[in-house]
Formats: sequence, C-alpha cells, structure tokens
Amino acid sequence: METLFRNSRIKLSQGLLFWREVGSGAPIVFLHGTWTDSSQWVKVMEVLSREFHCFAPDLLGFGESEFPNIHYSVNLQVELINEFLDALKLERVYLVGHSLGGWIAATHALKYPERVSKLILISPEGVGIEGIESHWQRMRNILMRSDFTFGLLRFIRPLAKLFGWKIDLEADLKLRQIMEGSPTACELIFNRQNAEIKAELLDNRLYGMMPPTLILQGGEDSQEAVTKSKIYTQSIHGAKLKFIAHAGHDLPETSVLDVAGEIRNFLRE
Repeated sequence: METLFRNSRIKLSQGLLFWREVGSGAPIVFLHGTWTDSSQWVKVMEVLSREFHCFAPDLLGFGESEFPNIHYSVNLQVELINEFLDALKLERVYLVGHSLGGWIAATHALKYPERVSKLILISPEGVGIEGIESHWQRMRNILMRSDFTFGLLRFIRPLAKLFGWKIDLEADLKLRQIMEGSPTACELIFNRQNAEIKAELLDNRLYGMMPPTLILQGGEDSQEAVTKSKIYTQSIHGAKLKFIAHAGHDLPETSVLDVAGEIRNFLRE
C-alpha cells in the first residue's frame, strides 16, 4: 500500500515554507542536509510513519520553500523552525537533522530545549576542526573558479603530475556544479565572513545540551565528518554515537532501514 504524503506551505516571517508530512503519533521533525531538501527523508519517513507523525520542511532558500533575497544564517533557520513548530502547534517534538540540518537541529535544541524531547544528529556540521578555515577558502575558490580556469588546469595537469601536484579536476567540477545549485547552503556553510560562521559554531556550547542525544555516523564517510561526530559525542553529556559501518555521508538516502531502525530504537528507550 502506497504511503500517502501531504505537502503543504505556510507563510512565516521571512518567507513561504514548504513541508512534507505523513503518519500519526508522536511528532518527529526532520531537517535535511547541506546539498539537498526534504525529499531526502521520504523513505525514512515512510518506514517511521507507522508509529510517528513525521514532518520534513524545506529550509528557507532550499527546495520548494521560498528563496527571499535576505542574509542567511544558522540562527535565522533556527528561528524559522521555531515559528514552524508554533504554526503547527507542535509544542514538543523529536528533532532529527542531517549535516547542515544537524547543525540547525543542535542549535535549536540548545536554544529551545523545552521543545525537543530527543535529538538525533546524522553526520552533523557545526563544530570547528583543524584546518576548517582553509577548507572554507578552498570551497570559495572552487565556487568562484571560471570555466576558463578549469580548462587551463586540465591543460597543465600532465605537467603538474611531473612536479607531484595533485589536481582533481573532475571532483572539483562536480562539487562546483552542486554548489551552484544550492547558493543558500554555500552561504550558510562557508560563503560568509569567517567570524560570523565561527560565532555560530557549537564547540563551546554543546556541554549545555539538555535533550538525550543520538549521533549516527557513516563508517565510510570522510575523516573530517567522523571527527565532527566525535566532537559532538564527547561534548554532549550522555550522547550516544552509533556507526553504520557500510555507509558514507548520505545515510538518509543510502541506509534507510539502518537509519530508521536506529531512530526508532532510540525513541523507544
């Protein structure tokens, strides 16, 4: 039997927010990752909708939500999620976030702990690691690199190999195409002033996390992602870290039953 999703929109203070909804029972709100939208949660929601009332909004500036010409920040997204909960009269929810959505979910749980019963973070962004500013600059460089520059690098690549320089053009070009399709994600993750991004990082605030927290991490994800998950785990009192050994970064899409099962088990505890 096909699961019946309900798609809706609501006007919030900064723009129109779109969300997917399915199921009944205790409410779970899913916040999507950096380069995607709420559609990444559809299969997980189908599994959990037998026991829970599932909501998955497109963050403002993503997917089918409005894309107003404003300055985006993590704190802005947090306030809009809180408006969303108010509008739907969801006083207390289970909150799940992947990647960028994990950063937003954790920030929301710190600011509004009375609204979050339990918190599940999947490969979350939002903490500082060694070399993070260099990473931000590299991402900016790839985003701003012209087609001419890519062509020039392709031309000199054989010479670069003689000097031991590594130029991964295909990966950089694919990443630039992804980034060009998600300007809001770029602004939130790296394309703002470093000081502003640092001010929203959670390293020094996670010790105050109140809701019980589960962190899910793909065993085949990057070392940087694993390090971030470990920082969350070590900084949040009582947090549990579960590795899904065969998974990479896109757990909600590629490890549906594992993710849904871990969420279900944690919420039943």
